Amino acid sequence: MSAATSPLVAVIIDDDPGVRSLLDEVFLAAGFETFLAGSGPDGIAAVEQHRPVITTLDINLPGIDGFEVARRIRQVSDTFIIMLSALSDESDVVLGLTSGADEYLVKPFRPRELRARIQALLRRPHPAAAPPTTESRPATANEPSTDGATVLTWRGRVHRDLSLDLDTRLVLVGQKRIDLTPTEFDLLAAILEANIRVSSKAELARGLRGAPPGSNDYVSEPDKRAIETHIANLRRKLGDSSANPRYIETVRGVGYRLTPADDTGG
Repeated sequence: MSAATSPLVAVIIDDDPGVRSLLDEVFLAAGFETFLAGSGPDGIAAVEQHRPVITTLDINLPGIDGFEVARRIRQVSDTFIIMLSALSDESDVVLGLTSGADEYLVKPFRPRELRARIQALLRRPHPAAAPPTTESRPATANEPSTDGATVLTWRGRVHRDLSLDLDTRLVLVGQKRIDLTPTEFDLLAAILEANIRVSSKAELARGLRGAPPGSNDYVSEPDKRAIETHIANLRRKLGDSSANPRYIETVRGVGYRLTPADDTGG
């Protein structure tokens, strides 16, 4: 473990000592304080105790696999989860992201690629490593709209009965709190910000990396498919439907945008 003065914390969950050591070196070089765990239960306990900004998670763990560990972590923490696995089938990637991971890297991975993913996550707003409090004030849904679609109130966004607070990272549908992963929250915030303008998958992926608006950074097909999976998870949690959307609609071959505010569908 690095010096206690490090400003950032990472939890590394992997049963392979060699991989743990490599991950430890990468995070220490990036300025993190690290805590290592060799099993799912130990990793969950470390996340609860140390409140990491980023957690790396192997899938093939003894006892409890990484998919279940991710689900349990999501019940207690908003840490960014980078899932690492030798499983490269698209179904495995989708399952990993559906379980709550923000990133999925296939082993063997290059330390430089992992470092780039870490830096991209750090450019995004840091989530608290615990569920947000319901005492925080969400955006107000009944304030007048200037364009008929989205209301900007303080640091909040509102569309129909969906409200999002950028400061508390609280999302409500009606009066019900919706628990999202950090990536799902950031995608929803980006779509609300774009309003009825279409956001392409590549644009959304660049936004998650912290790329400046208008950037033409390369976005791979796996990264675009990851956006599709995150959007599908987001819709499921919001109770939305791709066939009859109330909040987010798909523009085929282009990307996603808000539904018109005067559309009564869904």
